[in-house]
Amino acid sequence: MAELRSHISTGNARPVLHEIRAALEALLATGTETIIDLGAIPFAAGDERLLDSVLGPGEVVATIRALGETRVQETGIAGVWRVDHFDEDGETLSRFVEITFMPEILRTQRADAEQALDTLAARLARPDAPTH
Repeated sequence: MAELRSHISTGNARPVLHEIRAALEALLATGTETIIDLGAIPFAAGDERLLDSVLGPGEVVATIRALGETRVQETGIAGVWRVDHFDEDGETLSRFVEITFMPEILRTQRADAEQALDTLAARLARPDAPTH
């Protein structure tokens, strides 16, 4: 029965793919980033399969573990990323397609970098810090 459900489609994959194409054109022309919330539209397992089949896998995969897991995966279409958020039990919370040069979740936040600078300075100030 699960195999049968994996082929059910709402017919929304193709319109989403055309939206991705237009968003990629906008990214290249103006730098405008786009986020498509797959959870906000009817999108069944068959739609997911078609989307993944057309976009293909990319070279970059990142996993963030904070209050559940977030998986960021570049697709085979540069500038198009899948970002999926899961709760602590592995259940899907949200699914997005981001059309961007770098997903926001992967960018270092300024406050984190400021704290990191303080941490590095403190480590280097220790008398036992490596010198070479």
